[in-house]
Amino acid sequence: MDKPKVTPKDFFLWAGAMVSLYVSVFSFISLIFDYINYTFPDPLQYFPTNPYSGSISYEMASLIVMFPIFLILMRVINNDIARDPTRRDIWIRRWALYLTLFIAALALAGDLITLIMYFLNGEITIRFIAKVFVVFAVAAAGFLHFVADLRGFWEQNRNQARSVGLATGGLILITVISGFFIIGTPWEARLYRFDEQKVGDLQNIQYQIVNYWQQKQTIPPALADLYDPIQGNILPRDPQTGEQYAYAILGTYSFKLCATFNAETPARSADAANSPAVPVSPVGSKLVQNETWYHPAGEFCFNRGIDPQRYPPYSKTIQKTQ
Repeated sequence: MDKPKVTPKDFFLWAGAMVSLYVSVFSFISLIFDYINYTFPDPLQYFPTNPYSGSISYEMASLIVMFPIFLILMRVINNDIARDPTRRDIWIRRWALYLTLFIAALALAGDLITLIMYFLNGEITIRFIAKVFVVFAVAAAGFLHFVADLRGFWEQNRNQARSVGLATGGLILITVISGFFIIGTPWEARLYRFDEQKVGDLQNIQYQIVNYWQQKQTIPPALADLYDPIQGNILPRDPQTGEQYAYAILGTYSFKLCATFNAETPARSADAANSPAVPVSPVGSKLVQNETWYHPAGEFCFNRGIDPQRYPPYSKTIQKTQ
């Protein structure tokens, strides 16, 4: 009996199914890892996980798009096999299944090696164990599923196959929905991005003020004095209102910058790990200051002070180098 031939339809259906499967699995594991990082922050990590960064959103979007594509393609493939059972024996199907088994086996072996290595190094934490378990569970489930597929188990037990498909779809749906409890709705995420932009603008202005002081040994009377077309210093404005940020001089070496924020600094962000900003007060030749960028919702001012010893005028710096 002649072996069934692989048509272009077969090739692209299986290629598309495997690509969408691998992207879905990678996105699912990465998304769960981000959830674990958010739930169990690592004190040794210099920059804690920011839930409002683009990684979580990208992984959620990948799952929302790629996993349904995988389900649709597999449904088309299974319908073709139901109409023509010889399609089970085409080489592209065997290669795809065995390749997936190979990758799953490598993932399981690598997972165990990593677990043993970290155990020997004494770095076992709940955060790490949870990640190892996730990789192990996903790889093992994939391995068992495709072994059963090669043996024709799912064709003989279509009700169980349907139940497994629904359970997997439900797990993916719950995983994606969980992300909205962390990053918020798309509208809330946009407001947080506005706040991040405002903090970045204030940091930029603060740098320009310090640079101005080092050049002229005085704090600029107004933000307009920072304008320098030669150096390209352009004052950013509030991205929501288009208005200039509030600024006031507090003393010889101190000033404040103000903005109106949509929400409080996220509790797990790097800035929120510090204490809230406090007013600056001169103490001798030094200044007591807090450089955190934590902010509550609403209008808030950051009090800043310039320490002449840390930021000496440029003329003194040049004299020391000569």
